[in-house]
Amino acid sequence: MDTPSGFPRLNGIRLDTVGELVHAILGDEQKAQTTPSVNVRWNGGFRTEARIRQFDPVPSDAPVSFGGDDTAPNPVEQLLGALGNCLAVGYATNPNIAGIEINTLNIKLKGRPNVQTFLSLCNGNAGYGGIKAEVYLESNSSAEELKDLHEKVTGSSLVGQTLIRPLPVTIELAEPANTVAVGLP
Repeated sequence: MDTPSGFPRLNGIRLDTVGELVHAILGDEQKAQTTPSVNVRWNGGFRTEARIRQFDPVPSDAPVSFGGDDTAPNPVEQLLGALGNCLAVGYATNPNIAGIEINTLNIKLKGRPNVQTFLSLCNGNAGYGGIKAEVYLESNSSAEELKDLHEKVTGSSLVGQTLIRPLPVTIELAEPANTVAVGLP
């Protein structure tokens, strides 16, 4: 499907741009290397903001029941959102190769973090014990094509693949001891 600007699009993705990216990476694998960075600032209480590239700060807060002001999603909710957003982009981008058009897409995610460990009431892992994502996808494509698409998306999701494998995370107290730097080796 063409847009008024003349660039062909499928599922809202500019096919020429994706094609140029693929061609560039095939010609030089270094073009696939990227190192995203985020700067997070504490604003008092449970309120923080993440500064990412040129965008407005992304706020975070905790619900009132946790002692926050409930002015924004909390970090564990944002983690679910990051996974859902990444999966949605994968479902929109991957079908371009096969020409699959998506009519509607909705992804519902949930998980149960260990709040007791977060509050230092017990030892253990304060993270999620598991995350479940349910994908509601409507397309005129066959069930087999959608199953293949699902396997490609879940196998290539940057956030999903990061979450399902052990990942070294380094959290260092920088000098002077008033900031914490998080680095991934």
